[in-house]
Amino acid sequence: MRYLRRSTDMGLFYPRDTKSTLIGYADAGYLSDPHKARSQTGYVFTFCDTAISWRSTKQTMTATSSNHSEILAIHEASRECIWLRSMIQHIQESCGLSSIRNNPTVIYEDNAACITQLRGGYIKGDRTKHISPKFFYTHEFHKNGDIDVQQI
Repeated sequence: MRYLRRSTDMGLFYPRDTKSTLIGYADAGYLSDPHKARSQTGYVFTFCDTAISWRSTKQTMTATSSNHSEILAIHEASRECIWLRSMIQHIQESCGLSSIRNNPTVIYEDNAACITQLRGGYIKGDRTKHISPKFFYTHEFHKNGDIDVQQI
């Protein structure tokens, strides 16, 4: 409580000349806990060059490959992204500002195979048949123009 009382003048400041865009970064660490066979998921979202949402957590499912763990991570990041987009859109429309609705939110990912699969949709093959199709719902957001997954 002392910190809060002493820091009442601190806050997030957004410069006027910064583009008001939402940008996301997602990553996974395959088998970061090898004893429990769990991977790590992490993402961060920035708006006007300021971090507004982030998370790092152990994945609840056991990933069978680095690609699988990256798909689980981008799934979590895209869920957060859609919520953030709706919240920002509501605030902007309430204030009479231009909405982010027409522009897709870029989420940067470092796994090329994951990006290819998410852009193409769920393809059942020998290497992906064990991955539940629900984790490819990011493809739907990509197809609708809400999310644009790009390689970093």
